[in-house]
Amino acid sequence: MADPRGVPKAVEMIRKLVEDNGIVAAAAQALFDAADAAGDQASADLATRRMDVAQKNAWMLRSHLE
Repeated sequence: MADPRGVPKAVEMIRKLVEDNGIVAAAAQALFDAADAAGDQASADLATRRMDVAQKNAWMLRSHLE
């Protein structure tokens, strides 16, 4: 039964968070590629760290779906 206020079930929220973290990781990868091509090591490092966090978050969230 759906919540009358339109709040999705917890499993659906977790799935959406996994998807969103994938989007963040992909954006960080694109930033890394651009920064690396430009020789901007500071931005490449920042993108790498952001990518790692997003991938770790997605992995931890997926463990709740199993």
